[in-house]
Amino acid sequence: MAAIMMDVKNLTTYYKTRMDEKVCSVDDVSFILEDGKSLGIAGESGCGKSTLAMSAMGYYFPPLHYESGSISIDGKEITNLSPDTIRKTVLGSDVAYIPQAAMNALNPTRKIIRFIEDVLEAHGSALSKNEVRNLSRERFGILNLPEKTLDQYAVELSGGMKQRTIIAISTILNPKVLIADEPSSALDVSSQKIVIRLLHDLMEKGFVRSMLFITHELPLLFNVTDDIMVMYAGEIVERGTAREMVFDPIMPYSKGLMNSIIVPEEGTRGHVLQAIPGAPPNLKQRPRGCRFAERCRYAEAACFSQTITEHPAGEGRYYRCRLDEARLRELYKEQEENARKFPLISNTYVDDDIGGIKIEGGQHE
Repeated sequence: MAAIMMDVKNLTTYYKTRMDEKVCSVDDVSFILEDGKSLGIAGESGCGKSTLAMSAMGYYFPPLHYESGSISIDGKEITNLSPDTIRKTVLGSDVAYIPQAAMNALNPTRKIIRFIEDVLEAHGSALSKNEVRNLSRERFGILNLPEKTLDQYAVELSGGMKQRTIIAISTILNPKVLIADEPSSALDVSSQKIVIRLLHDLMEKGFVRSMLFITHELPLLFNVTDDIMVMYAGEIVERGTAREMVFDPIMPYSKGLMNSIIVPEEGTRGHVLQAIPGAPPNLKQRPRGCRFAERCRYAEAACFSQTITEHPAGEGRYYRCRLDEARLRELYKEQEENARKFPLISNTYVDDDIGGIKIEGGQHE
């Protein structure tokens, strides 16, 4: 087994509203990220993916608060460090973060080189301005950015160039863990491909040791990460290799995600799109039992009240469901057979909670 670069154990964090309400967005989450590996986190909007990313850095500021659990990076415990210590000794060097709205993160009144100088100065760098420029030129070259970019303002850059600039600034200190929060979501398909390839290049060249990649698209993660975790309502509900999660999900929510997305991979021709009815629960009041039960077509009465634990399903793989793997696969097989016999019935959902959206045979009406 490779060295563990990030180890998160039983992490629980929450938001506190102005009405002093507690919203538990990350609930007892545990995972490990091995050296040289990339781990994806998928799930719908509002399931806690971005909150988990921020929480895993150990850097909390209102309205986000830490409750319990531990975080270590390359054996270094960072859980109880002060925000100032985290900022000076952890962020940028041990763990770096590419925010979800990365292209809006650049101050329009400053040249790009000034951001890099600030990052290095904040971490006690003794490099001269010429040395900083040389370092920046090298890193920007790896990301296919011309040297003149260093002396430009954000408004002079295209969307793809802004994204690559943020990646260059975030990784200038060669972080052990890079957390990328939907870094390609605002880009066109061509730019997405470029950014993903460049992230791989940074890992292969050793500028980044390991990566946590967040998106709501499982198929995208298949081409980016080694393993995938699916998150729902603040919990990790399934984890496996990228291939297992895309082509053979076990937990009903993971299965539903795959059935609702077009997967342009071999063996998926003729795939019929199916929506997941409803929406994730309000985490001000965490549901008893399975949090997906209200939306699950296979839910039984006990699913709404019994404590749901994780089931192992092979080496490094687990899922969270009351039903065992054999029973779930039996149910999926029955559903597929019904879909072949009655395609316009078995693949149709009508959900009043989301405006009566109907999906028949994968076509919106």
